[in-house]
Parts: sequence; structure tokens; C-alpha cells
Amino acid sequence: MTNWLTDRTISRRRLLQQAGALGLASFGHLSFAATPGDRKFVFVILRGAMDGLAAVAPYGDAAYRSARGRLAFDPPGSGDTGLLPLLDGFGLNPRLPFLHELWRDREMAFMHACATPYRDRSHFDGQDVLESGANRVFSATDGWLNRALLARPNYATEHAHNREGIAIAATVPLVLRGPAPSSSWAPSTAPSAAQDTLARLMDLYAGDALLAPALASAVHNQQTVAESPMMTAGGERPNTSAQVRMAEAAARLLVAPNGPAAAVLSLDGWDTHANQGTLQGALALRLTGLDSSLRALKSGLGPQWADTVVVVATEFGRTVAENGTGGTDHGTGSLSLVLGGAVRGARMLGDWPTLARSALYEGRDLAPVNDLRGLLMAVLSEHWGIEPHVLQRRVFPGVGRMQTFPQLIV
Repeated sequence: MTNWLTDRTISRRRLLQQAGALGLASFGHLSFAATPGDRKFVFVILRGAMDGLAAVAPYGDAAYRSARGRLAFDPPGSGDTGLLPLLDGFGLNPRLPFLHELWRDREMAFMHACATPYRDRSHFDGQDVLESGANRVFSATDGWLNRALLARPNYATEHAHNREGIAIAATVPLVLRGPAPSSSWAPSTAPSAAQDTLARLMDLYAGDALLAPALASAVHNQQTVAESPMMTAGGERPNTSAQVRMAEAAARLLVAPNGPAAAVLSLDGWDTHANQGTLQGALALRLTGLDSSLRALKSGLGPQWADTVVVVATEFGRTVAENGTGGTDHGTGSLSLVLGGAVRGARMLGDWPTLARSALYEGRDLAPVNDLRGLLMAVLSEHWGIEPHVLQRRVFPGVGRMQTFPQLIV
């Protein structure tokens, strides 16, 4: 670990000036990552298992209306209640207008009926496999994105500058854990530390190889976010959702000089067992928040958007049919979105198994006919130039065959 306090010249006075609004909960490795012109990657985890059939509805499937019941949407062209048109037979949830803009601009693609190898229905275990990229639960202690950072062709050069990934969260999630330097940032809910307190802390830990760079990292990340015109000195933006503020913070950190090459956003609340709804209800609120967050991410990235890929994924899908409380239960096949200025979009990726009863997984779920890891491998190969054999051997060692989507990335 590089000791930022000793390896990079910076005065104690300047460090304290930068620490004005420091939330001490954001300790982590310091981020000196890719230059603004480098290719950025953002992974958005929808924790709780999003209903992919509600986000991108297969309204043209012969079994759609009978299978979904009250959760079915009207087709495009049905006024305010209709889906936003995508490909023939597929429509986007009306609560996702920004994503529809990206689709029209050919900057978004989607993969339906996708999943990790996990086939049970535990959120905790499903998220473990989603983030580790392994074949089984608890079979890896590091994450696939951390391994991908190490596998980049120019990692040796970047590592000399401490290039890394960052999570917009209180702690580094599994997907970013591993030997490649990683850090986290989250708005502090505690009162700001006084400068004399910070001074004593810096003096106390100046010689500590672990805590000194951790404190410096917290100072650096907080200052980077606070410099944004969209943020207050405390890292907050009034009158916006927490999810939007997280996306703005991610953008600010990514475009900063020597900003990280990758960022992870974790959005909670997708476990819609009751009152899921269509145009209104719990899921509509979540989708609105997701759409607003992705809009804020693009806006914050500015010109960097052209060299950015965002992948949105969830641990598993939900049942096709509505349950007895107006919601859906834990399922299998789900939806992943790929978007960004570096994406050749307006396309559906992978296969579609249909919603015919005979095609459902265990008679209740959208069949998982597409391996989510195959999509991630294709993106990492084209976007970061990681060789397929390296992806198969080091990043996703449990995948036997690499799926390809030619010219998915510009």
C-alpha cells in the first residue's frame, strides 16, 4: 500500500484545508486512478432482485398477458399507460424515460432471461455469486471487478499511480475486494470533524502505514465530491434523492484528475413481495429513482460519458406470476442493462425463452438461458481490451465458453 502522506508531497496545512467536511466513515485506500480520457466502467447493483419483466416487458410474447395478469402493461401506443417502444414485442417501463432517450440515441442495450449460476433464492447468497463471479456461493473472497482491474493490459502502468476502483457505499463491496487498490465513499451522517481534531489525528497516525493513507483517502474523496457545483461542502445536494446524490458523487470522482477507472453503485429496495404495482407502487418508485440516478450520472460525467460503459444487474429475477399480496416472489431469470456513450445500443442481447408455461424454469420463473458473466466478459474484453483467455482464466474462471457480442462497444 502506498503511503500517500510520505510518497506524495503535501503540506499538513493543505491537507487540513481539504478536510473541512470530512466524514471519518469513508476510510479506504486512496484513489489515484485513470486519467479523464481513459475508459471508465460503472457497475450498478440492484439489491433485492428487480423484476426484469416489469422493466423491459415482453408484451409481444403470446403468453405475456395471461402469465402476468394484473402486472401486465399496455403495449406502446396506448397513451400514458403504454410501454415505451423498443424492439418489436418488447417495451420499456414508462417510468424509465431517460433510458428510452438512450435507446433512441443507440446508447443502451439489454439482455433478458439472464442469471448467474446461482439457482436458489437467497438474496445474500445470490449477491455473493453476482459479485464474486464464481460458480458457487462462498467459493471466492475477491470480486470479479477487482480481478478485471488487475487484468487490464495497462495495469502495470496504472498501478504505479495507484489506479483503482471506488464504491459509493459505506464499505467496499465484494465485487471490488481483492489485491487491486479499491476505496469507498459515502456521505457522512455524523457532524463534521473540527480542524483541530483532524490535526491531532494526522499527528497521531502520521507514522502508521495503515491508518495514515486511510485518513488521507477519506480526505481526498470527500474533497473531490465537495468540489462539485452540485454538492454542498458536506457532500449533500438538497432536494434530491439519496440515489441521485450517489450517482453525482460517482461521476465527480470518476472525472477528477487521476480519478478511478471503475465505480460501483449499490441501490437497495428491489424486493417487491407486496404491492408491486405497474404505473404506481413500490417498483414504479424504484424505477423512477434508477432512471434519475442514471441521468445524473451521465450529466456529471460530461464528455467522459463517451468513453464510459454502465452495466446494471441484479442477483436474480422474480416470479412471472403475481403472488397473493400484489407482488412477486424470488425468481431466477432477470434483466441486465448495458448503457453509455461507448455502447452500440438499440439491440437485444442473447436469447429469449418465451413465457409459455412449458418454457418456465421450475414452472414459475423466466428461464435463465443467458449467462450474465458472458455479457460482462464481452464488455470487459471490448471496453478494456482484456484478452478472452485472460478473462476465462483469471476473471471468470468458472465460465467454460466466452459469449461474444460483436461491436457492442465503440
